[in-house]
Amino acid sequence: MAAMKAVTHTINATNRTLGRVASEAAHALMGKRSVSFAKNEVAAIKVVIENASKLHLPARRAAGKIYKSYSGYPGGLYETSMKEMIVKKGIEEVVRRTVDGMIPRNKLRAPRMKNLTIYA
Repeated sequence: MAAMKAVTHTINATNRTLGRVASEAAHALMGKRSVSFAKNEVAAIKVVIENASKLHLPARRAAGKIYKSYSGYPGGLYETSMKEMIVKKGIEEVVRRTVDGMIPRNKLRAPRMKNLTIYA
């Protein structure tokens, strides 16, 4: 089968919640919107999320959500709140991690995430 031309799916995040935008992006990245969907292939679909800084994000949610990472060493558990993450790395990283959590954990996850572009 010949290589397909990449299709771009644009999502405008203005006044929408984080979960709804992320689930729509994950759905498109997996290729489920495509007629030629195959779960063992990376779809030729680029997803662009625009206006990420205009997401509807309640203050309670930003303060309450905790991101955890573990270095593997004793005492190496690091916790960062969503508010701190937005200050340090920007809203783009929060959206990226949310979409990443909705993609299946297999070998296709990294190539699918490369097709995601986020603009604040």
